[in-house]
Amino acid sequence: MPHNARTIAALTSNPGCARRAVMDAAGVDKRTVAARVGFPPPYGQSPFAITRTRAFDAQVKANGCAELLRMLREVLDLSIPEVAYHDLEEAAGNTSQNVRHALARQVLGAAAKGTDEFGTLFDHPLLRLPVGGRQVFLEPDLIAFQFQGVFHIIEIKSFAVIDGQADGGKVAAAAVQSGVYVVALRQLLRELGLDPERVSHDVVLVCPENFSNHAIATKLDVRRQLTVLNRQLNRMTRIDELLAPLDDDLTFDLAPDRDGRPTRPAGELCAALEHIPARYSPDCLSMCEMSYFCRREAHGTTHTLGRTVSEELGGVEWVETALGLASGLLAPAPEQTEAAVVLRAAMRLRNECFGVPA
Repeated sequence: MPHNARTIAALTSNPGCARRAVMDAAGVDKRTVAARVGFPPPYGQSPFAITRTRAFDAQVKANGCAELLRMLREVLDLSIPEVAYHDLEEAAGNTSQNVRHALARQVLGAAAKGTDEFGTLFDHPLLRLPVGGRQVFLEPDLIAFQFQGVFHIIEIKSFAVIDGQADGGKVAAAAVQSGVYVVALRQLLRELGLDPERVSHDVVLVCPENFSNHAIATKLDVRRQLTVLNRQLNRMTRIDELLAPLDDDLTFDLAPDRDGRPTRPAGELCAALEHIPARYSPDCLSMCEMSYFCRREAHGTTHTLGRTVSEELGGVEWVETALGLASGLLAPAPEQTEAAVVLRAAMRLRNECFGVPA
């Protein structure tokens, strides 16, 4: 499965998880693997939602993006006398990723250098981004809009804006995903020797308004998301360093039969997964298909209490150990001294709140 903005956003939100990094680098279908080991993710986009998304996307881009241009004039306060639209999904019928990326590089580079015939609207430009020491292709369903030397990422989503308000979680996720595209497009300009800051940190989010298909555009400032993404991408371990300690014969192959049904024993697949350490936190439940398997594996550890708690507790891995240190029943090891002070202070505060004698 190729990377997209959602998978990179999830990967950078938890850069310490070697299991996800290796599985994503290998193109493993995590949803199918999770189902095979008995922990299928309970979420997924319904066929109805997929159909609605495609229909709304087609509506916004119809007639040379006429509706989109109307919204851009409003939200960006631009006067756009003439617009040229280019669909970069195919390169003269060639769908190869390398060829499509080369086309996007050529067309976007020419537009950035002021060559007028390359226009202003670019649909489905195939971008590339270094992740964990390897270049990965992004296949965004987006439009890059260039006007007077500045590019804007335009993200089209099918969740509704009702009475001027949209679901906060969905908007936040869209902001992070759009931020991934900003990083990737800035990387392309940087490779061409151009100023990467010509890609604006203001992205345009297009959604249906209320309960109709009427589109509405909103400008989002993603500078905070860009700061986090760049920091996390720089922190990520190179994939060759993650693979070095693993056995050469380690595989997540499901051994499908003629009809495509997995035949590999679940226990054998679990053993393969356990060879690669995971870094579970409750945030994973909303962004990783392997999260329920990893949660079962992390049961009883401080990781299940959230990343902030587990990092605050430092060398204390197990909840049982944390309770023993808090109550004074366990003497802390040298690496647990600081965490023990925090835990005992928290226990004293709890006892005061509940009127429990010391």
